[in-house]
Amino acid sequence: MRNILITGASGGIAQAMLPLLKDDFLILLGRNASKMEALYVHHSNKAIFEVDMTDEKELATLIAKIYQELGKIDVLVNNAGYAIYDDFENFSDQQVRDMFDINLFALMTLCRLVGKEMKKVKSGHIINIVSMSGKIASAKSSVYSATKFAALGFSDTIRLELMPYNIGVTTVNPGPVATGFFELADPDGSYQKSVKAFMISPDKVARKIVAAMGTKKREINLPFALQVASKCYILFPHIADFLAGKVFNFK
Repeated sequence: MRNILITGASGGIAQAMLPLLKDDFLILLGRNASKMEALYVHHSNKAIFEVDMTDEKELATLIAKIYQELGKIDVLVNNAGYAIYDDFENFSDQQVRDMFDINLFALMTLCRLVGKEMKKVKSGHIINIVSMSGKIASAKSSVYSATKFAALGFSDTIRLELMPYNIGVTTVNPGPVATGFFELADPDGSYQKSVKAFMISPDKVARKIVAAMGTKKREINLPFALQVASKCYILFPHIADFLAGKVFNFK
């Protein structure tokens, strides 16, 4: 039985993974323990922890407790994250810091804490749920994209550092996913309408994530159309800027 730690456990992608992990022990991290208890009531092999993901000391204490009680973490899935879309000059310093705290710094902290333990046993897999916004910039996502570009750079680097220890690092870069993510990011639904052709289900993302567990897969990019677009973004930057401004400029 694998011990799988999942952050942002009350999110849509995490919930979609549940039916695919029936034989695994789930370590579920989130802001609301009672909500997670309700969502995962039918999964008996689990441990639920309410934690402030922005508190590095609290995370360190929790990870130490998990290792003491459970002995190991086989797979770390960094799934916590959120977005606010707005013109770049409208963001307050606090909004910028808050988004970096969750989307980037919490991810980095957990990678350091868990990755260090994985190195000791020369085994493990880190899966970081990033975003296509870390590959393709689009209007009004300046802060969100900045967190995701940084998360990709960090993930690519630790992949190289952990490779000699038989530890895999996979980045998952979905486009827009039909989850509660957009309740905050796109409250009026205009952006979702504009990217309807690229919208993917959380079930599809979950299947790809679970299938990659224990493998050496480097990246998962979804959907295929945006994977192609990310290549064009590098090869044909002027055309990519034009298309990004037209297709994704509805946030």
